[in-house]
Amino acid sequence: MENMKHPLDSEYYLPADQFFQKNAPTGLTYDDISLATRYSEILPKEANLETKLSEGLTLQIPILSADMDTVTESDMAVAMSLNGGMGIIHYNMDNKNRVKEVARVKHHIHGLIQEPVTIKANLKIGDVLDLIERKDFNFRTFPVVDEQDKLIGLLSGSVVRERYRDTAVIKAMTPRERLFTLDEKNLQGDPISAADKFFNENIGIHKILVIDEDDHLKGLFTLSDVEQITAEKNSLLKPSRDSNFRLRVGAAVSAIRNPDGSIDRDATLQHIQNLVDENVDAIAISSAHAHTLSMGQVVKLLRGSFPDLTIIAGNVTSAAGVEFLAGCGANAIKVGQGPGSICTTRIVAGVGIPQLTAIHVATREAAKRGVSIIADGGITKSGDMVKALTMADAVMLGSLLAGCRESPGEVIEINGQLYKQYRGMGSHAAMKAGSAARYGHEKAQVGRKIAAEGIEALKELSGPLDKILSEYIGGIQSGMGYLGAPTLADLKRRARYIRVSPAGQRESITHDVIEVKTPKEN
Repeated sequence: MENMKHPLDSEYYLPADQFFQKNAPTGLTYDDISLATRYSEILPKEANLETKLSEGLTLQIPILSADMDTVTESDMAVAMSLNGGMGIIHYNMDNKNRVKEVARVKHHIHGLIQEPVTIKANLKIGDVLDLIERKDFNFRTFPVVDEQDKLIGLLSGSVVRERYRDTAVIKAMTPRERLFTLDEKNLQGDPISAADKFFNENIGIHKILVIDEDDHLKGLFTLSDVEQITAEKNSLLKPSRDSNFRLRVGAAVSAIRNPDGSIDRDATLQHIQNLVDENVDAIAISSAHAHTLSMGQVVKLLRGSFPDLTIIAGNVTSAAGVEFLAGCGANAIKVGQGPGSICTTRIVAGVGIPQLTAIHVATREAAKRGVSIIADGGITKSGDMVKALTMADAVMLGSLLAGCRESPGEVIEINGQLYKQYRGMGSHAAMKAGSAARYGHEKAQVGRKIAAEGIEALKELSGPLDKILSEYIGGIQSGMGYLGAPTLADLKRRARYIRVSPAGQRESITHDVIEVKTPKEN
């Protein structure tokens, strides 16, 4: 492919370093440039969208849902991961609920449940019902173990009902001798295949309890989980899963502080430990201005205590900011200050760099530091994602996902049309809910005269995430096909840019026609 070059093209269509240096000091964003096509030997559907945010975190598509309180909670995070990306649970909730939201994602669908929730035989069904309500479990079947964690039975969800509240677990459970079990020694190599074979050989069984040679409970398989994971092997785009087949999920956090403003180390680290105990895949520490002493302190604290944890930090728009956060221990760095559709930072504070220029500067430094870059904000269409991914490792979406059914925003009907609430994390309402620290304020101060750096808005209800993401994924793959890039690494290497005039921008969109719209499916 590299032989299919022409010297005339090289005079007009430039690689990133030459292009952005030639246009400096003008800041450029997505609509200011277009990508030049190149000789291709691939079909768009063959393009591989896998990306790596850290040594321990690989995603099947380079898309994350933003840690915003009208974008990502567990429903959105589950859907994102099932489609190959990852959601970042937002910060505007108490720590206990954030841990619960992460747990819902990690327990959604997985292979071997290595530490299933168990109960003791001396309980009553009422105790189990109270446990389910207190812990907010979305399952009702429990292995029953003795004081030495040896398996003695299984309490079926069919008997965990209010009418049986006074019934003893030991009376209602299926006893050990009637259970189907699998020795953990038989799971070596490929546990999903071993479980799949077992279910095939034992028709009508929906759960397998895994034990060791001393009958200690070591795990649990469910038929529905194994069937879904097995079906994924034939999918073109696979869900994002960890090594234990659990869905990937991240969580946004902020340091817990003492009354004097210093970091409460013990409380902060305990909260992170609670998230790690639920197998969170990444921690995101977000600030409108992350090139600061306080941000550095938080990143260093977490890195020192959790050396293997993927840390996402941001936001910055400079090489110095990337160098600083990488030096503090961040694995991936978010780039973007003020490009979001509901962000007013550039108007209120007069700061921020047009997004593509910021991404270019950041990625040059990131390459030296061995960290990943996430393009956060300003993306309005799949073509923008392609342009961002010619330099960045992933994109973070807020506005484009806020109208999905899975987003937590409130549904509002206006003149028969359905909308979802969407607000910037720098809006007064979001800061009152908890995000004030992200903008250098305390929650208690928000009622005073503090300039908001975001607005509250509405997004038209756009349907399920599956449908929306499939369109974006198709657009990214189309862009890769036009550039002859089978992988995202090839996309970076083969990208060439040209500046677009205002007339060229008008030419890029549909024009001089009357568009015929088809009804939307909600």
